[in-house]
Amino acid sequence: MAHDELNQAISSHYGWSGLMESIEAEIRQHGIDPQQVTVGQLAPVDNYHWYRLAGTLTLAQLAAINSAERVLDVGGGIGGPARQLAHRVGCHVTVLDLTPEYCAVGEILTRWTQLTDKVSFVCGNALAMPFPDGSFDVVWTQHAAMNIPDKAGLYREVARVLHPGGRFALFDVLAGINQPIHFPVPWASNQSFSFLLTPEETRACITQAGFREVSWMMGQDLEAQLERQEASEASGEDVSADGGLNPGLLNGHDGPRMGANVQRNMKEGRIIWAMGLFERN
Repeated sequence: MAHDELNQAISSHYGWSGLMESIEAEIRQHGIDPQQVTVGQLAPVDNYHWYRLAGTLTLAQLAAINSAERVLDVGGGIGGPARQLAHRVGCHVTVLDLTPEYCAVGEILTRWTQLTDKVSFVCGNALAMPFPDGSFDVVWTQHAAMNIPDKAGLYREVARVLHPGGRFALFDVLAGINQPIHFPVPWASNQSFSFLLTPEETRACITQAGFREVSWMMGQDLEAQLERQEASEASGEDVSADGGLNPGLLNGHDGPRMGANVQRNMKEGRIIWAMGLFERN
């Protein structure tokens, strides 16, 4: 698939027609005024990765982000993790995403949550990031690299936009020992825009781009950490008595099949999740 054709396929997969209207309708269905919605209330929908908010908070703790740092979220979607960081830590977060509709939706949700001074959106390609060298203290990405075939190019760009000593935090879907995977899954409807590396290939690719590994978790160790985080947030702020917004909303009409295939792929050893922290040399 040609480069432009690949980018269009990815954008079309994520930015389906009526996304903003569906999110607003879901918010109103729960008796929430969209203009008054909170970061916590949006969390089930806009933290679009495994373990949702628990995944975001676990990665944030691993990265040890502080309020003075400049953070770039690569493939940050509609900005849920960015808003969590801005709200909880107070740092400024730039969201880079390939999908124009995701950026447009993210800007609206950021305005509704009154965080436009802390969270901004840039529609662009992770292989050619529109930022000067050394622009950020922290780059992080969650469940985005699986749509990018040139992993070496991705990690070189991450290194370029970080200053020396800056940190790269990732929470990603990787290839298990059994292949291929079953489709559709949340990140791809077919094999043409799913590109998974093994954990060993991923770690090697990152270190070759100019990083030192600080921390790495996957499998049962990571799952146990995420479950502890999930339990700790169960009684946290803005938890809805009715169970909250639909966490499968961004998957669209094919959501049930995608969810079933994720579980099947995990059970059959076709995918594995990993979380890591690296420091730029």
